[in-house]
Amino acid sequence: MDEKYMREALREAMAAAAEDEVPIGAVVVCRGRVIARGHNMTERLNDPTAHAEMIAVTAASEAVGGKYLNDCTIYVTVEPCPMCAGALAWSQIGKVVYGASDPKRGFGMFSPSLMHPRTEIISGVLSEECGAVVTEFFKNKRR
Repeated sequence: MDEKYMREALREAMAAAAEDEVPIGAVVVCRGRVIARGHNMTERLNDPTAHAEMIAVTAASEAVGGKYLNDCTIYVTVEPCPMCAGALAWSQIGKVVYGASDPKRGFGMFSPSLMHPRTEIISGVLSEECGAVVTEFFKNKRR
C-alpha cells in the first residue's frame, strides 16, 4: 500500500519538475483516500516555505476541517526538512512515509525529535526512484 501512495507522490514530484521546481511531491491519505496533494511551489509563489509538505498539510487540514491530522499519513518523495517536520509535528500527523533520505537537509540530520512523539516514521519507500528524480533534476541544471 505504501508504494501505491508513494507513486502518487512521485506524480506530484514530476508536476514540480515540469514547472522547473525542485521535484518533491507529497500526498496525504486519510482512511484509505487521498485527501490532499502538493509539490514544491517555491519558485512559482516566490515563497521559501512553499514546500510540497506545507502545501499538502494546508490542503489536508482544510479537507478534514481542522488542524490535527492524527488519522492521516503523508507520503513524501524526499525526507522532510526541519521546517516541514515542525509543521508535521504541529499537525500531529499519524504517520510520515518518505522515499529518499536527505543527508544534507533532512530533519533526521538535525533532530529526529522534531516529529510529534506519536508520529510513526517509515523511510526508504521507493527510495531509488524518488532519489533519481531529484538527482536528474539537478544534473540537468548543471548542464
